[in-house]
Formats: sequence, structure tokens, C-alpha cells
Amino acid sequence: MGAGDGVACFLRGVAEWRAHPRRMLGGILPALLVLLVLAAAFVVLLVRIDDLVGWATPFADGWVDTARQALRVALGLVVVLGAGVLAVVSFTAITLTVGDPVYERIWRATETDLGGPVPDAGPGWWRSVADGLVLVLLGLATTVVVFVVGLVPLVGTVAGPVIGVLLAGRLVARELLSRPLGARGLDRREQGALLADHRGATLGFGAAVQLCFLVPFGAVLMMPAAVAGATMLAREVLDRSAAGAVQRPDSV
Repeated sequence: MGAGDGVACFLRGVAEWRAHPRRMLGGILPALLVLLVLAAAFVVLLVRIDDLVGWATPFADGWVDTARQALRVALGLVVVLGAGVLAVVSFTAITLTVGDPVYERIWRATETDLGGPVPDAGPGWWRSVADGLVLVLLGLATTVVVFVVGLVPLVGTVAGPVIGVLLAGRLVARELLSRPLGARGLDRREQGALLADHRGATLGFGAAVQLCFLVPFGAVLMMPAAVAGATMLAREVLDRSAAGAVQRPDSV
């Protein structure tokens, strides 16, 4: 499975808005509440960004105006970009945790539509909280990477956003996929091993979700679609892995 397969699964999730609008509407409220809280924090950061950057670069106070301003503007952009990456990753983790019962209904209904066995129980709320904390920590690490890359002269302002989208997209995809995979009894290590053979699809799905999340209110509208699309992608990954195991000759 390649990146196109992951994007296709996300688009199939988006199509669920037309097929099952009432089901999808339930996923808007948790996403909207979390978005408003994170947006307020982001606005505070934007208002205080000059003070923050000035506090972090006292060594530049004696520089000529042009050099000092160039440094602080570039650093301010990197900080805002890193905060944006962290906000997107945190949004997914917090929203899935807060709205766990709602999103469980969405992925369970999607599983039913796809046919075949449906897991009896989801991963549970406490498991969702633990997974969310792990995702936020990984998001912090990603923010540091984006921050460091963004400091590279000339290429940093371009490479930083690209790397941020790809890394954050991968984290978001893994978190969304952890629900349908975890419901089948797969722990984080087993999920990682399973998805290792489908890195392209996972990255394509996550990047598509991430780009939609960057659009104003796109995160609110696309969160239910992302949950449905992740369920479809998880089923395809499981089906293809099972088919590959059957076709693979015994090594004994």
C-alpha cells in the first residue's frame, strides 16, 4: 500500500458526511470544544510572541537593527510553526480522549458497514488517556525537531513546515489507527510492527488529515471523517497483512 491508498481512505472517510450525516455530526462538538481552547492559547502566544522571542535572544540586543530583527522574525516564525504542530497533534489526542464514546460509535458503525467481524469492545477510556499522553509527548519532540530545522539558514523556513506536516501527520495517523487496531487487542508494539509494512499508506493518510486540519475549522469538520477513514485504512491493512501471511510459504 502506498501513500495514494492512505489518501483514498481519508477521502472515503470524508464521503461518510454525505452517506451518514447524522452519525458524523456527533463528532463535531468534542472537536469544537477542544479547538476553542487551543485557539485561545494560540492567540495568547501570538500576542506575546515578540516578548517571548526578545526574552530568548538577549544576546542580540547589541546587534545592528537589521540583523537583530531578521533573527527575531525568523525565530518567531519557527516558534509559531512549532506551536502549530504541537497544537494539531494535541488537538487529535485531546479530542479523541474527550469524545471517546462518540468516536467509538463512529468507528464501530464504520466497521459494521465494512462487513466482517466487529470488535466487541474498544480500547477503553483510560487506554485512550494513556495513548493521548504519549502522543502529546511525541508532539513535543516533533516540535523540537521542527524548531531546530527551522533555524537552518535559507532552507529552514521551507524544510521546517514540510517536515512538520510529515512528522505530525504520521503521529496523527498512528493515533487515529490505534483505536480500531487496539480494539483487536494489538498493543503499541504490535501496531508499529503491523504498520511498518504500510508506511506509505500511513504517511499519506496522516499528511492528508494534517493538511485539512490546517484549514480554519477544518479540524472540526474533518475529525469524524478522519476517524471513519482510519477505520477503513486499519481494515485494509489487516486484510492485506492476513492475505500476505496466507500467500507466504512456510519457512519450516
